[in-house]
Amino acid sequence: MLKGGKMNELVKSLPSPTLPGLHLPCLDTYKGWLFKWTNYLKGYQRRWFVLSNGLLSYYRTQAEMAHTCRGTIPLAKAHIEVGDTCHLVLTSGGRSYHLKATSEGEWQRWVSALQQAKANATLLMHHSDDSGDEGPVPQEDRALTQGVLKTLASKLDDLSTCNELIGKHGAALQRSLSELEELRGSADSTDKVKAVNERATLFRITSNAMINACRDFLDVAESHSRRWQKALQYEREQRSHLEETIEQLAKQHNSLERAWRENPTSYTGVERSQEGDASDENDEAEFFDAMEESPAFITVTDTSGTNHMQLGRTRRSRIPDKPNYSLNLWSIMKNCIGKDLSKIPMPVNFNEPLSMLQRLTEDLEYSELLDRAARCDSSLEQMCLVAAFSVSSYSTTVHRTAKPFNPLLGETYELDRLDEYGYRSISEQVSHHPPAAAHHVTSQRGWTLWQHITIDSKFRGKYISVLPLGNIHLQFHSSGNHYVWSKVTSTVHNIIVGKLWIDQSGDIDIVNNTTKDTCRLKFSPYSYFSREVPRKVTGVVEDREGTAHYILSGTWDDKMESAKIVDSSQGCGGSEGKQKTVYQTLQPKLLWKKYPLPDNAENMHFFSSLALTLNEPEEGVAPTDSRLRPDQRLMEAGLWDEANVQKQRLEECQRIERKRREAQANHALEEDIEGYQPLWFEKRTDDSTRESTYVYRGGYWEAKERQDWSQCPEIF
Repeated sequence: MLKGGKMNELVKSLPSPTLPGLHLPCLDTYKGWLFKWTNYLKGYQRRWFVLSNGLLSYYRTQAEMAHTCRGTIPLAKAHIEVGDTCHLVLTSGGRSYHLKATSEGEWQRWVSALQQAKANATLLMHHSDDSGDEGPVPQEDRALTQGVLKTLASKLDDLSTCNELIGKHGAALQRSLSELEELRGSADSTDKVKAVNERATLFRITSNAMINACRDFLDVAESHSRRWQKALQYEREQRSHLEETIEQLAKQHNSLERAWRENPTSYTGVERSQEGDASDENDEAEFFDAMEESPAFITVTDTSGTNHMQLGRTRRSRIPDKPNYSLNLWSIMKNCIGKDLSKIPMPVNFNEPLSMLQRLTEDLEYSELLDRAARCDSSLEQMCLVAAFSVSSYSTTVHRTAKPFNPLLGETYELDRLDEYGYRSISEQVSHHPPAAAHHVTSQRGWTLWQHITIDSKFRGKYISVLPLGNIHLQFHSSGNHYVWSKVTSTVHNIIVGKLWIDQSGDIDIVNNTTKDTCRLKFSPYSYFSREVPRKVTGVVEDREGTAHYILSGTWDDKMESAKIVDSSQGCGGSEGKQKTVYQTLQPKLLWKKYPLPDNAENMHFFSSLALTLNEPEEGVAPTDSRLRPDQRLMEAGLWDEANVQKQRLEECQRIERKRREAQANHALEEDIEGYQPLWFEKRTDDSTRESTYVYRGGYWEAKERQDWSQCPEIF
């Protein structure tokens, strides 16, 4: 037999034994791509799956993990059915999920991970009822911790049983060897038998040591369990408090920004940004939008004992919540595939309580970009701000999948913001088929904008595409720079099946007809398989010789930045054998940042702060103003049934009026008489583009001042 000291050394030198059947719960996360069956229209779609803590969650992309989970499957009570190669079916809660892997190896890994996770989740569920912890930790966390401890205890009991059997068998082995030693007197055989006997004794001691080690581990885990739970609860409370603080700061920041924009001259401590007034040819310091330079606290100048901050009229900040009405879209749209969207009669359930004229006016949400551009001495810097303005008009559409009301012929909309933002706007529906609107904006801060837009829209079964035809014109008073650009295609997806979402795609070519500077903006279409940032917009600003000066980048739903080019070189790797141009730039500078949406926006059609005020009643407007349209007003109030009745009445009156005008037009052709003419706009040929467009003829604001609307037709 070995001495005690030598025996201990041998025990320490042995590797830690592992007995079969001792498997601790696997809490690691398994992630990867799988194809999930969606429906017969789309078939299998690629989804990002995450297996963690007995739950299988899936997302459209990896980026969605931060905000949107498309579904979660609890594996504890799920049935896993392994089908043909690379296929498997999960059944949970009466619903089946058909999944497919890209390869057999990946399929086998997923099957193994799912089966192991199901076994662990089932075991934890069985032990979670006896946790006995009355602390503040959530039930699911307490069940998970106690389940792990009970699993360890159970495995330790099994190991103790095995140890008892090993001891019994070891004792029997020793007795047998002792008897064998007595029968044989050979010295060699005796030494061999003694060696075997020592090994058997060593094996039993090793088993005891392993049992003791497992018991010590269990004691440590039990003693620290409550401390872990308290630490986890503390971290969750801290995170919740931090989220609430950030939300409050965002609301305060938004309020301060808007108060500053309404009356910037009444504040001290805010140095207005002059980055648009002087060239920064050799300045590498970043510049930011003026609203980002506001300090944490704004002081108001008070020189006579009263507050001199003159705020304009208080505009409304909310509208009635959108009712939750359900309607079968397919029953309405199935016979309309390939038709013009403006000719499809639809109930107000698919509208938002704004007209197309008001949506055009909503492009002025970030008019301060044009105010800054009007102060620029450099036409290239001015082009950057104009490009940012053209992108900003799409930021309000990211959640706005509803259709605006088609304006009636002769319908108008005015927006007077002279006191707040220095501009006023007038628009009119100048044609009904095809639907076309003319828009004119004059600003006291140095610019004029006008546009004539015709909407070409088609329903394609799975999506609706809306292509605005026509150009937007912008002219700055001091420099005379005249910019022209058009809009990109808007597409609403998942019309029949799935969640509606909107995308913008195409190119915008902005041309300064005065200096011949150009800017091409590329709106990248969304793709499941693209590695690019969703809703990405990129562009290059060039002078009349084609030399690039600025790189523009950002997303149409968040922000745009510009980076001044300091050097360029020809790289490699271009498509079709063409060489790519590699630009070296300074640090990017923020041009535009989207304002946060108002509180409860998800229940108010996702309207922005400006959109909430567009349909607010105004005194003295023309009788043809969109604010006075009855079906739109009733829809905003939540009376959708009454709104549908009014909508049908207006559409019927419009059809009767159109037939009357068509008869008059035929008569006019015979007698050489002009047909329908808009009231506030007239058709002219643009001198720079040579296009035929409707421009403002004047007279609206003068008629409003006199309150003389005798020329306006009765359309409502």
